[in-house]
Amino acid sequence: MKLYYKPGACPLASHIALYETGRPFEIEAVDTAAGQTESGADYHTINPKGYVPALGLEDGSVLTEGAAVLQFIADSHPEAALAPVAGTLARARMQEQLNWIGTELHKAFGPLFRDGTSEADKDTARTAVAGKFDLIEAQLEDGRAWLVSNQFSVADAYLFVVANWANFTGIDLSRWPRLAAFVSRSAARPSAQAAMRAEGLIQ
Repeated sequence: MKLYYKPGACPLASHIALYETGRPFEIEAVDTAAGQTESGADYHTINPKGYVPALGLEDGSVLTEGAAVLQFIADSHPEAALAPVAGTLARARMQEQLNWIGTELHKAFGPLFRDGTSEADKDTARTAVAGKFDLIEAQLEDGRAWLVSNQFSVADAYLFVVANWANFTGIDLSRWPRLAAFVSRSAARPSAQAAMRAEGLIQ
């Protein structure tokens, strides 16, 4: 497998998941603005959508969309236990989390990374993110360590990456102590450390 990514962006979740499998894989950074990979390839010939992540597979095909990539990694390496068994309620709950993170939380951060966003619009976006964080904090009130089945899953990898963006967008995570603890717990995993180091995010 080969992961096409942009440092610190949402593919970091897939990068973490790949490290969790313990199996070999490749990575290549993408300049999405220029539409070019680190090796100089036209990224649109790999993924016509132009954004990341994209996962190159052994048969030469390419899989896109974060939730699909994460679940494919999990299902391709069942021994890593990164997702509940397909067809179970626990799996549906994990998919529920992935969909919500992608369509609600991830999307809410958009204006905070977009060039030209006014300060007023950034404040509106921070308020929207805070409302999403309130919901996550409530989920974690029962003392669970992870989102589903009390075991680290690809949904946790995705939540970690997106929630951690708070540290770069003027949002103080200390307002949500359970979520802050979740982010710290996730960041301490060897897989997260390895992925962040490989992307140049930490030393």
